Amino acid sequence: MYKYDTYDQAIVDSRVEEFRDQVKRRLAGQITEDQFKPLRLMNGLYLQLHAYMLRVAVPYGTLDGRQMRMLGHIARKYDRGYGHFTTRQNIQYNWIKLEDAPDILADLATVEMHAIQTSGNCIRNISSDQYAGAAADEVTDPRVWAELLRQWSTFHPEFSYLPRKFKIAVIAADEDRAAMRLHDIGIQLIERDGQLGGRVFVGGGMGRTPMVAPEIKDFITAADLLSYVEACLRVYNRYGRRDNIYKARIKILIHELGADEYRRQVEEEFALVKALGIDPPQAEFDRISAFFAPPAFVADDGVAADRSDPDFAVWLDQNVKPHKQPGYAIVNISLKPTAGIPGDASADQIDLMADLAERYSFDELRVTHAQNIVLPHVRTADLYTVWQALDAAGLAPANLDLISDIIACPGLDYCSLANARSIPIAQKIAERFADLGRQRELGELKLKISGCINACGHHHAGHIGILGVDKKGTENYQLLLGGSGAEDASLARITGPGFDEDGIVDAVEKVTNVYLASREDGERFLDTYRRVGLDPFKEALYG
Repeated sequence: MYKYDTYDQAIVDSRVEEFRDQVKRRLAGQITEDQFKPLRLMNGLYLQLHAYMLRVAVPYGTLDGRQMRMLGHIARKYDRGYGHFTTRQNIQYNWIKLEDAPDILADLATVEMHAIQTSGNCIRNISSDQYAGAAADEVTDPRVWAELLRQWSTFHPEFSYLPRKFKIAVIAADEDRAAMRLHDIGIQLIERDGQLGGRVFVGGGMGRTPMVAPEIKDFITAADLLSYVEACLRVYNRYGRRDNIYKARIKILIHELGADEYRRQVEEEFALVKALGIDPPQAEFDRISAFFAPPAFVADDGVAADRSDPDFAVWLDQNVKPHKQPGYAIVNISLKPTAGIPGDASADQIDLMADLAERYSFDELRVTHAQNIVLPHVRTADLYTVWQALDAAGLAPANLDLISDIIACPGLDYCSLANARSIPIAQKIAERFADLGRQRELGELKLKISGCINACGHHHAGHIGILGVDKKGTENYQLLLGGSGAEDASLARITGPGFDEDGIVDAVEKVTNVYLASREDGERFLDTYRRVGLDPFKEALYG
């Protein structure tokens, strides 16, 4: 895990004091809300429906126990006892008082955290694979590159005022666990002829105009990768539209230029950028890599987990993934209890996860883009003890990647942009499918809910997606099918007219029934949908 040096710490500390003075002047009426708004947004502070919301950066979703415990402290002291983990691998607090915001940032700075660039038209949190450093299928640890990009992008003088917000994801495996092709830039690190480099995809994203990113470069060497990303941004910054917020994302620029013409311009720019020497020397790359060295694993004792407790065995099968190191496992902690709020964790639960990380996972945790938490390095011998602690705290739903493992945005309960509520829909669907046996019979089924067209709940990428819209003053929910944010990325299609709050729950059940009646051996919901098409589902929904 990357640790601040004295320069990093000094920058974050000085930023806190700068913001403290800005808040003081705002509270004294010396600056207006219009003057204050861009200042607070630069520090991750939004004004939502009921209160200020603070979004805290968690670089590529990686935390240690001390940082996680600080998040619990903030939830307990400054919010209403909860934090909300987001699809950008960050955490948000929904009930922040303006006068407390500087103190919160000061507390965060003591554990090498901040909220800088979690909002605004800049490069946001670099996201990555939550299994980085633990997965057997990765060619290298992608967080080294995510950290390099974080350092490059933070306070980048040219990219602090882009046409729109900008999102980058880095993975290093064929299995895409970070929705890489639905980012403005997605990088897949690969090896070719013994050389490390990356495939570069540009122009993906959801929102009002969803697109899967086309491949712009099939291979760029690691030595040139940062320059190539800089070239991609420069072309966007130069030609991206600033006259229309709905057409300002890079995906629109590439759509209008065409991928070939955008690629040509990037290659031309890359030739200029490369001469500037911005790629790090090997010594700097080695310095960063050292922070992500594997922990001190112990030799495999060959003892398998005792499966005699049936509830533990189910959790083991559903939520625990293989680790690259024999004798270890990756533990997924579901934040999706039945009738719970997806992504929410109480201060006590956050503290417990911090404790478990320190005792059983080499002091590491990860936030996933599916709003769950990962303990990446747990000894097989410790799994039962970890599960017992999670179960006692309500953190052991065995529903990873099942229909109740729902991604949902805060929706109209909190967000000033939303048109409809997301949380109660997620809760009703989770209750309808509460029976775990039924969920497991359905198998992998990713359900995602957004409360508006901005798609923070990733509904376009759901095997089943739900979009809440306002229809003549009434909340209405459109059903979409066939999306994927994985390596088989695709965009979901709207089935037809929307439904009311109870109707959308019935609609979800109907499409699962069509799937069960139509699937062939080994098919996921998404596979069956792709084989039979939309018509059988529409017939069941609309007759």
